[in-house]
Amino acid sequence: MHTSKTHLTLIASAITAALALTACDSSNSSDNDMAQFSLAVSDSPVDRADAVVVCFSGIELVGNGMGNQRYLIGDDAVAVEANDACVDDSGNVIPNTRGVDLLTLQGADSEALIERAELPAGSYGQLRLDITDGGYVEVDGERHPIRIPSNQLRLDGPTLTAGGNFDYTLEFDLRRALRNPPGQDGYLLTPRGVRLVDNVDVGHLQGEVAEQLLINQNCDVAPSDLRDPVAAVYLFEGSDLELADLQGNSDSDDDAYTSVAVRFDNVDSYEFKIGFIESGEYFAALTCDTNDDPEMATDLEFIQGQNVTIQSGSTTTIRFEE
Repeated sequence: MHTSKTHLTLIASAITAALALTACDSSNSSDNDMAQFSLAVSDSPVDRADAVVVCFSGIELVGNGMGNQRYLIGDDAVAVEANDACVDDSGNVIPNTRGVDLLTLQGADSEALIERAELPAGSYGQLRLDITDGGYVEVDGERHPIRIPSNQLRLDGPTLTAGGNFDYTLEFDLRRALRNPPGQDGYLLTPRGVRLVDNVDVGHLQGEVAEQLLINQNCDVAPSDLRDPVAAVYLFEGSDLELADLQGNSDSDDDAYTSVAVRFDNVDSYEFKIGFIESGEYFAALTCDTNDDPEMATDLEFIQGQNVTIQSGSTTTIRFEE
């Protein structure tokens, strides 16, 4: 009898241990199927605007077969708090929105929208940003509304491996993404010129242009309005490129990776900076043509160029000399 009870006790203990191990393995398996995801926004500025306020209301990742992952501004714990920057036509604050002035986020500066969200690992086909009305472009004290088709920007989504912690940034190249269609009220914000980059693989670029070089090329070195650019720098993928072969913000295969205005600081410097560039080899080209229209082919005359190496986690500094 005693032996039988002992035998049953051993069996029960073995079953309990097996169930506990299975539960533990299941928990570990579940944890290992997850990833952490953070998303911020930054900007490469547009010419002449005093403010570009975009009203974000939600972020959604779709297409990995595990269901849509959606985060509402001001509601989800991992999402940024809402603010009162976005108002409707009656002056009422639009709830669950975060108004972000992109012009305050130039170069390496950024603002988080979601931080350390736990979500299923996998390849997400799309990243969707819900953007409400209430956004505007301010020029000379006058606000012009920003319109977004379907109130949503859709971009290619990221691949998040299990157990990883991913920090991404949406870099808004407003010289491309923001358009002012003739005959229409306000501005149109499009996905063109918006880049989703993994922060672990990006660096930044800053630079200066010699005044005498600008003078020799008949650039306007002292504009009456300091918002007006005196020149522009275009960044192309590759190295040792021929200036005559380069194009601006057209839709061709030779399109620039990004571009930025060069501005006078009203003292003695002509500076520029570009943030969140994927690491690699690039060619920076300088032009005095500042009226490049991204909606049509524009012939730009580049006056000088140089190779640039962008390294992850660092800022590269260049100078265009006389």
